[in-house]
Formats: sequence, C-alpha cells, structure tokens
Amino acid sequence: MNTLVLWDIDLTLIDARGLGHTWYRTALHAVAGLDLVHTPSFPGRTERAITQELLISHDLEPTEELIARLHAELIDVATREHTLLPSRGHVLPGASAALEALARQEDVVQSLVTGNLVEIARYKLAAFGLDTHLDFEIGGYGSISEHRPELVLEAVRLASAKHGKDFEAVVIGDTPHDVDAALHHSAFAIGVATGRSSVAELRAAGAHVVLEDLADTAAVLAAVLER
Repeated sequence: MNTLVLWDIDLTLIDARGLGHTWYRTALHAVAGLDLVHTPSFPGRTERAITQELLISHDLEPTEELIARLHAELIDVATREHTLLPSRGHVLPGASAALEALARQEDVVQSLVTGNLVEIARYKLAAFGLDTHLDFEIGGYGSISEHRPELVLEAVRLASAKHGKDFEAVVIGDTPHDVDAALHHSAFAIGVATGRSSVAELRAAGAHVVLEDLADTAAVLAAVLER
C-alpha cells in the first residue's frame, strides 16, 4: 500500500497565529493603498478564498490580476520577514517527531495540503526545521482554488505522476475544512485538536480518527498506517 500523507501547516504542525492578519494588512496597503478594515476568517481556508473575500470586503473586484498582485506581495512580505518566524511562533508538540517517524516508513510519501501559497509554506516550515521530510513539489496549495477539496485532488495527481504509482491519501489537519477536503475524495481524515476546533467538532465533521495533538508518535503512526 502506497500512502500519501498530506499535512496541513497552521495549527497542525506550527502555531504562528496573527501572522496572516499582519501580512495581509501589509500586502493590501502595498497593492491598493488601503488599510485592512475587514479581516477574513483564516482557519482551514485557502489563500485564494481568503484573498477573494478580503478584496470584496474592501470594495475591490477580485480580478485574476489583482489576486496575483496581492499574492505576489504576500510572498514579498514573507521573504522580508521569514527570519522573524521563530520568534513569532512555535512548533506544536510532537510535530517534528511525527514527520521523522513517518519518513522512516516504507511506501510513505509526505507532502502538504495547505491554504498557504507554496513559497510561504516553505518559509513557515523551514523556519522551524520541519521542511526536511516533505516533498513540496507534490503538494496542494492555496493558489489552486478557493475550494480546499481541489487541493487534495491536485496533490494526489502530482504524487502519482511523479512516482508512477497510485496512492491512498491521508489528510491530517485541525479544522472541519481539512476533514471535508479529505472525505470529498474518499481520503482518510485525521483530525488534530490543536487549533480552534474541538475533538467533538472534528468527529462531528466526519474525521476517521481524532487526536488531541501529535505528542504521541505511536498514536500518529497507528492512525496513519493501521487505518
């Protein structure tokens, strides 16, 4: 069995709350000269969905050109400020050990399904030393669609094309959006209650397994490998 483990980043592997708001405020002012007045909801959503809502709420038409400009500015902000990440966030318990343990398993490939842009995903994970065991080339990222299930589909497609074999996908995330994205494509959904969603909420969303956190490496391995 070939397993593709697709990790969420924010509040699943790391906690860097507040950065999204700060970076969007800077990007919006740079692109449109506007102050950030209406803050979109971030958890579990893609960068494209967040960007569209942000532009509309500030009376701007979310054209492809404007979305691209805002994303480019977000990347510029992250490029300038990524060295500050370790002082503004932290790795969540067990994240590093879980990544390392899964990397030692045969027939397991690890990548991402995250609302972040790929460049920002790299910065966030590299800042905390969590990028080593992840293949960024085959992930599903927030620029692809406003609909998170499409990110899972793209990651599976890229992994199969790169490795020349089929995969069973396992999605690990902290929100019902992560769970829904997995279930939409018959992937195995593991909820981790390290974000704003409780164990009960993740179970109600349909997660096959729910963990309080990633601290118990054996439990993470069992959830992924013994499903």
